[in-house]
Amino acid sequence: MHIRDCTEGDWPNVWPIVEDVVTAADTFVYDPAWPAEVAREVWLERPPGRTSVAVDHDGAVLGTAKMGANRPGPGSHVATASFMVAATARGRGVGRALCTDALDWARRRGFAAMQFNAVVETNTAAVALYLQLGFAVVGTVPQAFAHPRAGRVGLHVMHRFL
Repeated sequence: MHIRDCTEGDWPNVWPIVEDVVTAADTFVYDPAWPAEVAREVWLERPPGRTSVAVDHDGAVLGTAKMGANRPGPGSHVATASFMVAATARGRGVGRALCTDALDWARRRGFAAMQFNAVVETNTAAVALYLQLGFAVVGTVPQAFAHPRAGRVGLHVMHRFL
């Protein structure tokens, strides 16, 4: 697996991953009704942010990440990132590789920390991975996410210094 910057030509291979994750409505706060054009505008970061893809040896897109400053101005020293992995590639280390790459990217750009603003508490695989990578749950907004099966569940705010 190789992680590289996402190009305009990658979108046709990234969109099915984004569409699958967003329409499942169980891990992201994005609107499942978004058309591809809206999702593309949200997912593809403009510089100085970055969108990346994880590809296998044949060039197939296994997952994608987006990263940048969490907030502008006085909050711009803290990075944020989001990750999506193709259903067929889950459990193979793609999410870990994307997250590690995003942390490295943020360090190289001088960010002091990385913060995730809305990690669905029932997304136990992501929560466990982030904890393993040194993040801490610094707070949970109760019942802030309408999960399609579990009902209203909390959204964790997770943070780690770089």
